[in-house]
Amino acid sequence: MIGSVILFSIIYAVIISEKIERTVVVFCGAFLMIVLGFISYERALQTIDMNVLCLLAGMMIVVHILALTGIFEWFAIQTAQLARGNGLLIFLGLLNITAVTSAFLDNVTTLVLIAPVTLLICQLLELDPVLFMIFEAIFSNLGGTATLIGDPPNVLIGSQGHLPFVAFIDHLTPAVIACMIVISLLIIPFFRKHLHVSPRSRNILYKANPARAIVDPVLLKKALPVFFLILVGFFAGHSLHLEPGYVAIVGSIVMVLFTGKSIHAALKSVEWETLAFFTGLFILIGALAEQGVFKWAANAVFSLSQGNLLAATMLILWFCGTFSAIVDNIPVVLAMIPLIQAIIPQFADTLGIGSNTAALTEKVADPLWWSLALGACLGGNGTLFGAAANIVTAQIARKNGYPISFKRFTVYGFPTMVTSLAISSLYIFIRYFVLR
Repeated sequence: MIGSVILFSIIYAVIISEKIERTVVVFCGAFLMIVLGFISYERALQTIDMNVLCLLAGMMIVVHILALTGIFEWFAIQTAQLARGNGLLIFLGLLNITAVTSAFLDNVTTLVLIAPVTLLICQLLELDPVLFMIFEAIFSNLGGTATLIGDPPNVLIGSQGHLPFVAFIDHLTPAVIACMIVISLLIIPFFRKHLHVSPRSRNILYKANPARAIVDPVLLKKALPVFFLILVGFFAGHSLHLEPGYVAIVGSIVMVLFTGKSIHAALKSVEWETLAFFTGLFILIGALAEQGVFKWAANAVFSLSQGNLLAATMLILWFCGTFSAIVDNIPVVLAMIPLIQAIIPQFADTLGIGSNTAALTEKVADPLWWSLALGACLGGNGTLFGAAANIVTAQIARKNGYPISFKRFTVYGFPTMVTSLAISSLYIFIRYFVLR
């Protein structure tokens, strides 16, 4: 186990240094994990999340075809004109649109859709697109925390904990709204001066005609119905047991066929480097899981609580938040779920609840499950590699000539993570220990 942690730490440090192309580094790291026996080749292939890769590939093709119509330019101009060229209003508006959309779609899909609009608005008004895209990634993780389908860790928690869709909204949405309000108020004084729009840019904006942005109305009429069907598929996917990746890849194929666009051009629009990076990262994290790193860390957290439920919930929240900022939050959740399932009866006995199902859920299960969800999802904002949405945003920005460094993302993301976890701590304490 120690060897795999040391190797992962070295690989992580090299990636952070940005001296070598990150995709090359993760593939070298994945190769070493297999060669050194930390994970078998067969098991390494099983750790690759094809749902995420198919989701990304499919949505990249969909966005490519929609971009040919000019719909993103139209939306960008409309949004900027509606806000009268006010940089601060546009910034906060895009962040909140991203958060709300991420609650009902998954956050990766939301960012693939919102990124082209953001880049166009920033270019039109001469604003810093890196600032916008970092905080859009952060708010996508915030918004995705609110529902069962918004973030992959919640899907796992809902499935393994047998928690209904409505329960996520009831228990997580109040904390998410509080985090969004506080963080929005905190970032205004820090970034107000960076969001000033020059009079020249405002004049250009006022003269722009959004209708002229639609360069291919025929293609738009063909592509939009398919796009809306894909969105319906995302919404209904959980009920129909359809993974988002399946919906995205099938939807992209249907869009290519229905619009008559070249499949070769569509495949060229896929960010293969991004998919390759995720593939290597999945293997690296899978090797740590195979070596029992996550289970060992989770057991250590529970032993520290010493039978105190409040201490256990706070440890889960902050441990999952901190660990999810370093590695992907999915393996952290996978390691924590069986341990929470095992510890719930232990706390029930300690509190004298016994087999009273309602009391067990209210007094023991709820604080533990929702601490896990808040910690894992909000912890993804801590660093560039904390959540898939962050990496996707960075790759899109880089492709368009606006690289997002690990350092700059962490400078914004880590304080946001700490703030949101602090708010969640207060929320958990009041809701589950004061009001009950």
